[in-house]
Amino acid sequence: MRERVTWTPAEAAPSREAVLALQGIPPRGASPRAEGLLDRALAIHLELAEPRAIVGAITRGEFAEVYRGAGRNAPETPLECIVPRADGLALFAATVGAPLTSRIRALFAENEPALAAMLDSVASAAADRLADLLAARALAEMASGDRVRVLAYSPGYCGWHVSGQGALFAALRPEEIGVTLNASFLMEPLKSVSGVLVTAAPEVHRFAPAFPFCADCRDKPCRARMASRAA
Repeated sequence: MRERVTWTPAEAAPSREAVLALQGIPPRGASPRAEGLLDRALAIHLELAEPRAIVGAITRGEFAEVYRGAGRNAPETPLECIVPRADGLALFAATVGAPLTSRIRALFAENEPALAAMLDSVASAAADRLADLLAARALAEMASGDRVRVLAYSPGYCGWHVSGQGALFAALRPEEIGVTLNASFLMEPLKSVSGVLVTAAPEVHRFAPAFPFCADCRDKPCRARMASRAA
């Protein structure tokens, strides 16, 4: 069953810390100018964001076909170990909407690069927040929510080739919320996120970031995810 989910711009607004981290600014290290740009960017988000998502449950067998995609995944990936032990799977796509992406492009065109870059970080952090909100929503629906965790895994990360977007979109059909793919498998609007929500016991989500592709991942965000309350 596919379900459409919507939020208010305020519900989807990212934390200041998340936005500044994308800017490479440490907590409590922002200058007055950066704080002012962040205030303006968050105000634009509240004005223009149209956060929404589409979610659809999927069986392990069905997901195996989606995950296979064009056959370009890494030889070994975390999801190959995680999915067989999962309690539930759901494909998702979420977006902050086209108006926000259009404003970012307009600001660059209007020679306001500082505000454009800050708004870009706000929109990126907001898209990530939508995945977290979907995960929290799925967890709240679980009767055994105290014994499982829900995490999102996306094409383009952890060995799941970005071309996997093609099979994911064919199965989920997120065009109904205005999200499409281009020839390079990038989503439009750009500030969108897609993948699979995996419901499983906390230990199922844990893996050592020692796969060959991990060497190309500078920040190892999986460590923070696995150490968080979400996992």
